[in-house]
Amino acid sequence: MTESEREKNLSQRLFVRITRETLPRVTDKYPFLYLERGRLEIDDSSIKWIDAQGACIHLPVATISCLLLGPGTSITHEAVKVAAAANCSLCWVGEDSLLFYAAGSTPTSHTRNVQRQAWLSSDPELSLAVARAMFARRFPGEDVQGRTLQELMGMEGLRVRDLYLETAQKYGVGWKGRSYVPGKFELSDLANKLLTATNAALYGIIASVVHSLGYSPHLGFIHSGSPLPFVYDLADLYKGEHCIDLAFFLCRELAGKYDKYAVSSAFRERVIKKDLIARIVKDVDALIGEKSARRYRQ
Repeated sequence: MTESEREKNLSQRLFVRITRETLPRVTDKYPFLYLERGRLEIDDSSIKWIDAQGACIHLPVATISCLLLGPGTSITHEAVKVAAAANCSLCWVGEDSLLFYAAGSTPTSHTRNVQRQAWLSSDPELSLAVARAMFARRFPGEDVQGRTLQELMGMEGLRVRDLYLETAQKYGVGWKGRSYVPGKFELSDLANKLLTATNAALYGIIASVVHSLGYSPHLGFIHSGSPLPFVYDLADLYKGEHCIDLAFFLCRELAGKYDKYAVSSAFRERVIKKDLIARIVKDVDALIGEKSARRYRQ
């Protein structure tokens, strides 16, 4: 069977052919689903998930922003193709902590966004202007113009440290400081486990939105020398309410016992309630969109 015949056969098996016109907007999509110990493949109508017990669930990937694939998952080549066509990102994560390992990039119809991002990030003055705009959102009322990137990062470090302490006191949780050793999740205390888990889930959602909008997660303005600097740049805008506040709240509610399902459910509920995906889209456009780029040029 030729490639064209296979494509035709695939399109005939799908009830509705996926096109840009039939896809929902990024802002309207369900944030993510976390899957582990099962297999993703396609049948006559959609992608289906078969778990370890043999139960089969059909997934409407065109309405899902991101699938977080945990340990024990496998996915067929055809399922990857359908997910990519539906602009549903695939992220590989770890068990319990939801450690973020990798993200599959979805193809976009135009390169203008990533070209603009590359232009802004490669120019030292423009890159610093974008970084200052990001810090200005974290320090309302503070004059960040004229401060160096190193000064701003120092201010951010103090802000986050104080935020940890204030939030721990708010929920009556003991706090000894942020601590995590890669590969040794179980050695962390409950608060640090929850922070690690929610941070990783946040990275997965942001990576899926960045890919969907046609930007690159690898071209950052504040972070560098890491796998996903732009994702980390954006994540710092939302960690306070989506990770830190939620982690200490759950630390009190879970009474000392880590529950990955409770964490995933609570995080997803907060993402939906706060309309995080729509916020990310709006913020990315305001920070490095076409209008912002013209302003930086001036």
